[in-house]
Amino acid sequence: MGPISLFDKSFLQSISLDEAVWFDRFFMPVACPIFFVETLADLGKDASKRGSAEFSVVKDIAQKFPEMGGSPCAFHADIATQDLLGNHMPLDGRIPRSGGRPVPKGVVYDLGPEERAFNRWQKGEFFEVEKVAAADWRKSLSELDLNKVASELRSVGIDGKSCNTLDQARDMALAVVSHKANAMSVLALAVTFLHVPQHLHRPIIEAWRRDGKRSLSEYAPYAAHVVAVEVFFQFALAARLIDSNRPSNRTDIAYLFYLPFSQLFISSDKLHRRTASLFMRDNQEFVWGIDLKASLKAVNSHFLTFPEEVKEQGLMSFAHAPPDGNIVADLWDRHLRPGIRNEKKEPRDANPERDAELVKKLKEFSKQPTLPPHQAPHEDDVEMMSIAHSVHRKRGSWWQVPKDMSDTEDDG
Repeated sequence: MGPISLFDKSFLQSISLDEAVWFDRFFMPVACPIFFVETLADLGKDASKRGSAEFSVVKDIAQKFPEMGGSPCAFHADIATQDLLGNHMPLDGRIPRSGGRPVPKGVVYDLGPEERAFNRWQKGEFFEVEKVAAADWRKSLSELDLNKVASELRSVGIDGKSCNTLDQARDMALAVVSHKANAMSVLALAVTFLHVPQHLHRPIIEAWRRDGKRSLSEYAPYAAHVVAVEVFFQFALAARLIDSNRPSNRTDIAYLFYLPFSQLFISSDKLHRRTASLFMRDNQEFVWGIDLKASLKAVNSHFLTFPEEVKEQGLMSFAHAPPDGNIVADLWDRHLRPGIRNEKKEPRDANPERDAELVKKLKEFSKQPTLPPHQAPHEDDVEMMSIAHSVHRKRGSWWQVPKDMSDTEDDG
């Protein structure tokens, strides 16, 4: 558990399995749908070109996918569409996760489809539907009516070709979503960018009117963020500040949609290095993946010196915080509670009966039937939340749970 960290495929692909274990241990990873789409892209290549190399790449990434903590993030278009309908999501770093089941006094998050897929991919099991979906998902991400977008931007009175720097492109994009005189046109632009279904157009307009016809940035902050990133990208392409001949740039820029749901963004991609900080809060930070990889390697070397009997107790028992003198420790110091790395962890007395009772209660809570929507507890009344994880007992060199833990104890 550590800083909430959005990461991209380039970073996870670059680190070793042992380094991935420590990334999972000392950060709270955010797996956004764009990461999933990028990974699936290797499965969606033309059948004549698809071979064992592509499957090997996907399997390697799946082996390093975080499993101890963190969470998959809901799709940005779904979050933004709800924002336009008046159902707003806090933009303070919390991860919006889809698929929660309301139960009495709480919410249960079962293992999601993305996590199940990565578990299968680790074994080399690929469903044909995923191979087909890969091409479709990437197509839906890249499809955009540029003529319609240009028309909407002209109605606001802004020409992206006039910007000379990425900072100017960002400022002009923020000006678009903050425009009050043509707020209706900007709302239409958001609907275009997000591919909002036709049946939701009228409810969105009605919700916006009830709210006082404010600018998009005031009415729907997350939708405004997504639109600002999209407009920025179009401006930067028009001004040749970003290479229009590199198709992957379209997918890469989409990671920026998820910045509000993190404290850190970790990437080894040069476009991310140039653009991410333009859309981050003051308390967020971009982390160059190559530097973090070196730091994770040092962390791994540090803990490898521990006695085998200690390591066999599992990471949670001895690796409470990163050691001094590396980027991981610095990130903890900047983004977590002051002094947390030096807090002493009191050893927990062994009590098998107590632990068994706790596990029993958790399983009973998770197996409760799903409540109908009108009976779901209000967020202020939620007393308990269960999030399922599928955890390997050992990954790489490391026992993630005690070596002597039985398989039944490790379930979930």
